[in-house]
Amino acid sequence: MSISIKTGKNASDSKRGFLKLLFLSVMAASFGGVVYPIIRYLSPVSQQQAAEKIEILKDELPPGKAKFFTYKGNPAVVIHTKSGFTALSAVCTHLGCIVKWLEDKNELQCPCHAGRFDAAGRVISGPPPNPLPQIAVTESGVKIVIG
Repeated sequence: MSISIKTGKNASDSKRGFLKLLFLSVMAASFGGVVYPIIRYLSPVSQQQAAEKIEILKDELPPGKAKFFTYKGNPAVVIHTKSGFTALSAVCTHLGCIVKWLEDKNELQCPCHAGRFDAAGRVISGPPPNPLPQIAVTESGVKIVIG
C-alpha cells in the first residue's frame, strides 16, 4: 500500500488560490476598517439626533464653561458667559472644521487654520470669512432650552 502526495499543478493552484483569497480578505477587512468610519461620519443623522430643541440643566454649565452637543445633525456649542448663555454652530465658517473652546482665553479656536472666534461667535482673527451662526437660547427655570 502506498500513499501518494499531490505535488502537481492542482496542489499549487489550490495553495495559490488559498493565499490569494487570504490576501484579498485581509485587504477587504483593512479597507472596510478605514472606509466605514468615513461613511458613518458622512451619512445622514437619525431623526433622534436631529432634535429641534435641546434642554440642558443650568447646573451642568458653570460660568466660563462650554458644552458641545449635536443640534439638527450638526455640532454645536453653548457657552455660559458673563451676560448669559450663547449657543453657536461649532462648525468653522472657513473649511468646516469643528472649533474647540479655550476656557483660559474665553474664545473658540479652529484647529485647522487657527481661526479664532469670541464667545459670541464673531471672528477675532484668522481665515474664517464669517462669524459662527447663532442658535436661539432661552432660559426656562433650571434649564437652558436651545432651538
